[in-house]
Amino acid sequence: MSDIDIRIVGRVGRITLMRPKALNAMTYEMCLAIEAAFDDWRDDEAVALVVIDAEGERAFCSGGDIAELYETGTKGDYAFGQKFWADEYRLNHKIFNYPKPVVSFLQGFTMGGGVGIGCHGTHRIVGESSQIAMPECGIGLVPDVGGSLMLALAPGRLGEYLGITAARMGPDDAIYAGFADSYMPQSMWTNAISKLEDTGDVEQISSLYEAPPAGTLRGNSAQIELLFAGESYDDIKRVLIDDDSAFAHAALKMVSRNSPLSMACAVETIHRLRGPSLTMEKALDLEYRFTARAMEHGDFLEGIRAAIIDKDRQPKWQFADCDVPIAAVSKMLRPLGKDALKL
Repeated sequence: MSDIDIRIVGRVGRITLMRPKALNAMTYEMCLAIEAAFDDWRDDEAVALVVIDAEGERAFCSGGDIAELYETGTKGDYAFGQKFWADEYRLNHKIFNYPKPVVSFLQGFTMGGGVGIGCHGTHRIVGESSQIAMPECGIGLVPDVGGSLMLALAPGRLGEYLGITAARMGPDDAIYAGFADSYMPQSMWTNAISKLEDTGDVEQISSLYEAPPAGTLRGNSAQIELLFAGESYDDIKRVLIDDDSAFAHAALKMVSRNSPLSMACAVETIHRLRGPSLTMEKALDLEYRFTARAMEHGDFLEGIRAAIIDKDRQPKWQFADCDVPIAAVSKMLRPLGKDALKL
């Protein structure tokens, strides 16, 4: 498959995304190929660890390739999207629970589906160009691919902020928020991968890690804690409207672009997950409750139309001019019964 290169080099299973002109957006076929590789290498003693990287300077992976989802969904076929998300979430779960080290090199944009394959491994490496984000609310989805787990684990109310504003994290911010582990200058990445291939020992690259350039989230954490502590999205929105700070104005501008229903469900999901009972299984189950309904009952098709198809950037969101009813959130997040996600 020309979109992805899967091979064994030395002691390492190598997965390289090869769609740089498409910002390495992940197709359904790429998702299945990655899963097959992880299955093949799980008990292969020749493979000591897995390395995931990508061609091009602009992106590790900008997300899932959503053109086919839109095409099928607008025809009333919701089954393809449901299968796509179910299979993608199964892959995210396998990476999260993989018994061998998984090392990812996250240059440029790592967003949405890219987070799902790049940010659940054991060693998530960022460099000077890294920009990580969960922008799903902008297209009528919720932060998914296991991203809700990381948002729920992020310090303070950072999860709510990142989830509904889609704010981009540079390397230091991504490490602080729990989406990455280590910073390594990108000029060293080729050498690092060669060391891993030669030795199969992830500790051999620890000397290449450096302190990242300072980000912004640490300094804004107290303000985020105050502004995003509401019990619902509507509570948070009212606080942002009433606050005169430049930070609040910027955050309000960001949330004003996104689907109110998606943001309300994102906040509710994070709140349900946060606490001692948090597991990846619970996070993926909640995410799938929303995405399985996103085409028929959510804003997903309208979000894709406005952003990707017509590119008018004028989505007609549900509840754009009013509070999001609790019943609407409950409808999107209620259990799916026999159609629940199976991992």
